[in-house]
Amino acid sequence: MFKYILKRIGMALLILLGVSFILYALLRCMPMDFIEQRIVNLATSGITVTEEFKQQMYKTYGLDGNIVEGYLNWLGNVCRLDFGKSFISQREVLSEIFNADRMGTSFFVAAVATVFEFLIAIPLGITAATHQYSVRDYAVTVLVIIGISLPSFFFGQVLKDVFANKLGWFPVSGMKDAGITYANGFEALVDYLRHMFLPILTITILSIGGRMRTTRTNMLEVLNSDYIRTARAKGLKEGTVIYKHAFRNTMIPLVTSLAGLIPSLFSGAMLTEQVFDLTGIGNYALNAMTQGDIPVIMTYNMFLAFLSVMGMLLADLMYGVVDPRVKLA
Repeated sequence: MFKYILKRIGMALLILLGVSFILYALLRCMPMDFIEQRIVNLATSGITVTEEFKQQMYKTYGLDGNIVEGYLNWLGNVCRLDFGKSFISQREVLSEIFNADRMGTSFFVAAVATVFEFLIAIPLGITAATHQYSVRDYAVTVLVIIGISLPSFFFGQVLKDVFANKLGWFPVSGMKDAGITYANGFEALVDYLRHMFLPILTITILSIGGRMRTTRTNMLEVLNSDYIRTARAKGLKEGTVIYKHAFRNTMIPLVTSLAGLIPSLFSGAMLTEQVFDLTGIGNYALNAMTQGDIPVIMTYNMFLAFLSVMGMLLADLMYGVVDPRVKLA
């Protein structure tokens, strides 16, 4: 097991190295970089920008060399644990990305939505599989496909328009009501949850489709196995057959989703946070992307890449827990 983990960690380092170079190259090839936007803003303000000033700005921000030189310079700084400063705020990138308020907001929304996603999607997948080709199966499948097909920015706007603008049940956007003084912590918590309800509802509804389809497909495959027929022939109750024997083997593919679940908890839902004006890490990263803030984008994406490879390692280790036939060597 120890050798296996060391081997996977070595492979993870190579993967991260390759991802970092591809990501840096793509960022340097963007049609509009941070310097170009600064120059456009200065020109809009009526300030004349000379070529010498432009080249000096590229040199100041470390964007004057070619892609390989820039990448090696960035990699050398990272090896010294120097991730640079944000082009926009001029503050340390690590303090900007690992801001407790931003990360906490995104983590809370994603974690709560993930819990509800599992609580809703897995039972729906099981009931659709155990009632295959029934009205229940078709109804669940149609609703899930509708949810999968809706883009988050559109569905979020629909929920906001109906429940916030027209019915007035929830706040339109933001994290709290401006200018309101709370009498105690409970009132502040209630107001915070009211602001978080629609974003969490949006993410939950749009994410249960894939989980439900995975559960249904694997449950159907397991239900057609010989050992399930044997269990039924022994006279076991249907609930015991489904939830004790069949569902455990259905969990094996679900474990694979751990690889993507961990980074999703910290990455933030960019478009959803943008729609509801949440000060999460996803909204911050999207603004950094649109403004060409390379140090922020590189650090943010490398953090997600690290979480992804760690998630894949955790998923491999979990296989041995849910399936005793799997032996890691």
